[in-house]
Amino acid sequence: MQQNMVVTQHECPARRVPSGQLTSIPAGQFISIKQDLGGNYTITWQGNMLRIDGTDAAAIGREPDTLTFSENTGDDILEDHVWYAIKSVFDPEIPVNLVDLGLIYQVEIDQQKKAANIQMTLTAPGCGMGPILVSDVEYRVALAPNVESVNVELVFDPPWHKDMMSEEAQLETGLFF
Repeated sequence: MQQNMVVTQHECPARRVPSGQLTSIPAGQFISIKQDLGGNYTITWQGNMLRIDGTDAAAIGREPDTLTFSENTGDDILEDHVWYAIKSVFDPEIPVNLVDLGLIYQVEIDQQKKAANIQMTLTAPGCGMGPILVSDVEYRVALAPNVESVNVELVFDPPWHKDMMSEEAQLETGLFF
């Protein structure tokens, strides 16, 4: 995507790349959109590279990405909601979601603690985007009804391999052969 300069319409939460540290961009700030991929925006502001979640896109004059969960009439966390939220997180370098990439190993729900516990991996142990991906998962899963805490554990056993990807993801990335 070509760079775009925009002005923040209102205060906007953002996460530093690659640490995932939460920060806030005040209203009326000039930012430069460097990448618009997977519903998120990679931007620069005051010399920092940041990610703005697509659900907060209205702050930069874009159409927000809305997560619409199926109805939940009880107080329990629905595992389907957690998977749906995770599937809305895309790798910042490839337009494929983390579920189809095969990066999510386990989702466990603790109803008493209202917690979603997730084990995930990266395509490579040294992936510099690991912290931002963890932050993206935490941010999106926290939007699911009745989720009060999200715990993401990065694991590297078993090591990720392209065969863990869905066939659609393999086709999308050209790794299907």
